[in-house]
Amino acid sequence: MKIEETVIDHIRSRPRFKIFTDITRDEYTVYLKGFLKENADLYEGNINNEAAIITVKSEQDHYWKPCLALRTEIDPDENKTLVRGIFGPTSAVWTFFMFLNFIFGILWMIAITLWYVEKQIKSTEFTWSLTFSFVMLACLALTFFAARIGKFRAKKEMKQLRNFAEDSIRKFENYQIPEADVS
Repeated sequence: MKIEETVIDHIRSRPRFKIFTDITRDEYTVYLKGFLKENADLYEGNINNEAAIITVKSEQDHYWKPCLALRTEIDPDENKTLVRGIFGPTSAVWTFFMFLNFIFGILWMIAITLWYVEKQIKSTEFTWSLTFSFVMLACLALTFFAARIGKFRAKKEMKQLRNFAEDSIRKFENYQIPEADVS
């Protein structure tokens, strides 16, 4: 088993990792379902042949509650099964935060452009544009810090999810299939 992780994964809002293993995708799927049942008191999730979504059971359910998305594929270079893991909030929360970033960014660009054009043509029609651009920058900063706070609050659960991913592979690779008694 080989686990790849880059420095940028530590600063992303959605850290990622790769695990290369010799087991097949189907074996991993079957085993992952069993591993999830063994740890049903700690984790819950949905698993199919290509992807799995795992979450930690907890009493508090905050907006950035992390989930682990596992995707399996065959790596042609290594000729091994590649398990890609992405930590992050649910897709609905992630989409909402990206939508906010997009809207605030576009509004900031419009406001700063209006202010610049106003200065170039020596007009006074858009005096509000500079103030509005600072408000949009503040909204972008608030969105960024809300994501960071959520990520910080979810750090313990993210470590649990990371342990789940590594333990599921490690335990499977150490598992010896019992040989049938031929006598």
